Amino acid sequence: MLVLTRKKGQSIMIGNDIEISIIDIQGDQVRIGIDAPKKVTIHRKEVYEEIIKENLSAVVGKNTNISVLNKKFKKKENDTLL
Repeated sequence: MLVLTRKKGQSIMIGNDIEISIIDIQGDQVRIGIDAPKKVTIHRKEVYEEIIKENLSAVVGKNTNISVLNKKFKKKENDTLL
């Protein structure tokens, strides 16, 4: 995991077309802005995990091999979520 320190008004770039900006800092909360192409889906981690959970629940009982689906959706150790 790459850990960076940024101040309000500063940004980081991911590749050539994703910019993460620090909009505001108040206490222990940080507001960020994400500028990315429309084709890039962005979810808070807890929302993303709920989507995966719901998708897996939708296929239960449809004669689907859940272990295969779990492997497909499992986050790789070096992947990051935005």
